[in-house]
Amino acid sequence: MSFFSNFSSDHCPGTISGNPLNGLCEKVCIQAEKIFDAGIIQTRLENYTAVLTDPVPANPTYPLTFVSARSTSSTGTVSNVNVERQAEGCCARVQATVTIPLEVAYVDANGVEGVATSSISLTEDVLMYVPPASVMPFTVTSVASCVAPEGTFDPTSGGFIISACVTCILKIAMQVELLVPSYGYCAIPPAQEYSQEVCTGFFELPLYPQGRACSKK
Repeated sequence: MSFFSNFSSDHCPGTISGNPLNGLCEKVCIQAEKIFDAGIIQTRLENYTAVLTDPVPANPTYPLTFVSARSTSSTGTVSNVNVERQAEGCCARVQATVTIPLEVAYVDANGVEGVATSSISLTEDVLMYVPPASVMPFTVTSVASCVAPEGTFDPTSGGFIISACVTCILKIAMQVELLVPSYGYCAIPPAQEYSQEVCTGFFELPLYPQGRACSKK
């Protein structure tokens, strides 16, 4: 069993049925990351030079043939942050560089498959809500994903010139302590072990192919 398959207990997370106030027993202080604002940026990069590092296996034979490239983490590294508060309201101009790690797959001149690391850097300039000044500072964080379906070898850098599809979510976040209503501690059901009956699918096949029989002319 698990949370997903066991809703018999009123101390398991799931859909609320009946009066949501029933079972509330205390106010709880939890430490969490509060997101004050978030925005998504989706773009297609053309002719971006992806420099390769740490090839595996080492010392590939050039030239290389591009196979594919995609991000290796859902977290982008945010740097060069500059926040300019606007004259009115709590909006601010947020400028930042978001670096997304990549894994690039290729085949070298000897037909040996290999992979190497690389990265894509984006310069973002957006308007976002930022909280008023406080003792606890806010941070600019990023969730990012990238895939590059096309690339050609660049003899100058030893990497690839790629076309990439990038999705980046910028967030204004802060570690806070929130007071929330609680139903108490969760009841953790026992996990259900996975088992596979290898013959199930085979035994369910029909004896002969299904379909219309050929008719004689």
